[in-house]
Amino acid sequence: MSRPVLIALLLAVAAASAAATVLIVNSRNTGKPALTEEQRAVREKFFGSNEELPPIKEGQEMRPRW
Repeated sequence: MSRPVLIALLLAVAAASAAATVLIVNSRNTGKPALTEEQRAVREKFFGSNEELPPIKEGQEMRPRW
């Protein structure tokens, strides 16, 4: 088998595998929503709300005093 034919064959295989990967990934994401309301409520209860935290007052300095 000559070198140009081998290179063309490898490029064709790489293109086909990339196309298959894109199709598989896209088909998985369209089926259902990211989170149900129950899952979202459990996540907010466990991790806390999405509100920003208040600034820290009188906290420890970040850099060491050398």
